[in-house]
Amino acid sequence: MASNQTRARVTVVGSLNMDLVVRSPRLPQPGETLAGRSFAQVAGGKGGNQAVAAARLGAQVSMLGCVGADANGVQLRAGLEAERIDCAALETGSEPSGVALIVVDDASQNTIVIVAGSNGEVTPATIARHETTLAAADVVICQLETPPESVRAALAAARRLGKTVILNPAPAIGPLPADWLPLIDYLIPNELEAAALSGLAVDSPEDAARAAAALRAAGARNVLITLGPRGVHAALEGAAATLYEAPRVEAVDTTAAGDTFIGGFAAQLAQGASVEAAIRFAQRAAALSVTRAGAQPSIPTRAEVDAMG
Repeated sequence: MASNQTRARVTVVGSLNMDLVVRSPRLPQPGETLAGRSFAQVAGGKGGNQAVAAARLGAQVSMLGCVGADANGVQLRAGLEAERIDCAALETGSEPSGVALIVVDDASQNTIVIVAGSNGEVTPATIARHETTLAAADVVICQLETPPESVRAALAAARRLGKTVILNPAPAIGPLPADWLPLIDYLIPNELEAAALSGLAVDSPEDAARAAAALRAAGARNVLITLGPRGVHAALEGAAATLYEAPRVEAVDTTAAGDTFIGGFAAQLAQGASVEAAIRFAQRAAALSVTRAGAQPSIPTRAEVDAMG
């Protein structure tokens, strides 16, 4: 195991936000004011969450991104370093650090509004400055919370360097540019993102199968659509489409469940696990995360996932 972990190197290119989290009985309607029950300020951002998940779940992780020269930036960087994440490629920009405004209801559903801040200062030149960080990785993860031209630059560099490339297309508002798909090994959207990418409604596992088939027809190599408690639909190159059922747990907060899945999946691939084993491991990690409140505080460790069986 030690030798596998030594070579399990993941680089995450993406966003870091300070999450401002309110819990309320339900999600507000447009124009409505609700009384919240609690407030917490915790480190987040899809990039930061996925980096922490990969680190806790067995990988050596590097973070490539940008924070502000503010108190939030200091806290975000310190949080990553506390997880032993290499922050040599984490730059400090001129804009304030990104923030996310999150409301979580009693059904454990959430709504999120993001202000990019310094995440918007990640440019193709940023990617080029830190190509050695990409070159050292086994797996490279990207999302869509940094500028599109920077995401494409990271995908292209990782593909050129021969890395396993994962794109979590979040937030997705429409189809990806066609020239992105050949750069990606694993496209991993949730239901809403899969619908935006494919133009098809995704309200059931059967819908997910149709959307995944459409995305593969458009050029995606492997597609994993995460369906929360309904599981993961996997449409993989050279294999029959499969629905992996999710472990049954009592959900408290679904924030960062998808990020935990991505980080766990990447960590397992970097360690040489099969895709099926990586999916099942990542599902267990995500299931554990939803039994706890918060984004990064909810992410389990490798030992906790192994103990779950």
